[in-house]
Amino acid sequence: MANAWGHFSTITRHRHQVIRHCAKVGIFWQGLRHDLSKYTPAEFCSGAKYYADGGRSPNEREREEYGYSKAWLHHKGRNKHHFEYWTDYDPVEKRLRPVKMPLRYVAEMFCDRVAASKIYQKDNYNSRHPLEYFERGRNHRFIHPETSALLESWLRMLAEEGEEKTFSHIRARLKAEKRR
Repeated sequence: MANAWGHFSTITRHRHQVIRHCAKVGIFWQGLRHDLSKYTPAEFCSGAKYYADGGRSPNEREREEYGYSKAWLHHKGRNKHHFEYWTDYDPVEKRLRPVKMPLRYVAEMFCDRVAASKIYQKDNYNSRHPLEYFERGRNHRFIHPETSALLESWLRMLAEEGEEKTFSHIRARLKAEKRR
């Protein structure tokens, strides 16, 4: 039961942080729907089982046991702010290819990554952590190059210029796209 409560608390704190960030970039309603699938039995039960003090993703622990995470497979197939959602079969090349993400989902992904760093790093968080995490995974990511470049530019701006300027920049970019 303690694991269930700990997992619930962690995912809820994370979700609320994402909602706050999404509000700052102008996608509040999208933020309200963020990660609701984590509360479904397909994801929650596994998350509670593999929960370890909120300092590490339960999906990583599930992968260690089975070689994959059923909870993650469920999650990434339902949440458009994950680049893993945006893959499709290329009929010309006859293989799976990454698809460029719509701007509003890249913005939510940015908010998600910043919030996750804050939740997992706790008092040790600084604005470079999301960029450092992104850079560590660079060679293992299957993401559209334009999506990757945009996300990296925002993470770099966060690291170098701070939250206020970065959130403001993303908000302006989203507004400009709406006017098109």
